Amino acid sequence: MKGSLRRFLIVDQGLVPGLCTGLINGAIAWWLNLGSPELAFRGEPGLVGDFLITAFVLPLITCLIVSPLVIRQVRKGQVGALEPARSMAARLYSRSSWLRGMLVGLLGMVIALPFLLLWSWQGPMVVTLNEYVGTKVVFTGVLGALVTPLIAWWALVYASRPGSTLKSIQHGSS
Repeated sequence: MKGSLRRFLIVDQGLVPGLCTGLINGAIAWWLNLGSPELAFRGEPGLVGDFLITAFVLPLITCLIVSPLVIRQVRKGQVGALEPARSMAARLYSRSSWLRGMLVGLLGMVIALPFLLLWSWQGPMVVTLNEYVGTKVVFTGVLGALVTPLIAWWALVYASRPGSTLKSIQHGSS
C-alpha cells in the first residue's frame, strides 16, 4: 500500500473521523440524557439497546455520507485511484449504499457485542451521566475509526472502476 493511500485510509478516514464521531456522539448523548443522574445498563431505557442501535446506525450513516465524498475526491484527483480489483469486496460495492451501510452496521453490532459482554461481567449496572458520556465517546470513536476506512476503501475500489458514477453508487448499479 502506497504511503499516500495508507495516510488517506488510516489518518483521513480513520483517526480524524473517529475523533470527530466520538466527540459528536458524546455531545448528543450528554444532551439527550441531561436530566438523568444515572443510567441503567439493562432495562428501559438501557445502555445495551443504546449501544447496539448506535453500533448499527453509525456505520449506516457513515456509509451514506463517506461513499459519495470519497468518489468525488477520486474524480477531482484529490485521491489516487486504485488498480482494478476483482475480489468479493470489490463486487460488493456494486450494491446500493444502503445495503452496504446495513452490512457494515451489522459488523458494528458484532464489534459492540464483546464490549457489552465485558461490561455486563465487569462493569457497573448503573452509571452516572459523565461515565455514560465518556464511554459513549470512546466506543463511538473507536467504532468510527474502525469502519470508516473500510467504507472509504470500498468507495475507492468503486471509483477506480471504469464508468463508475455517483448516481450508480447510490442506487447499486454496476
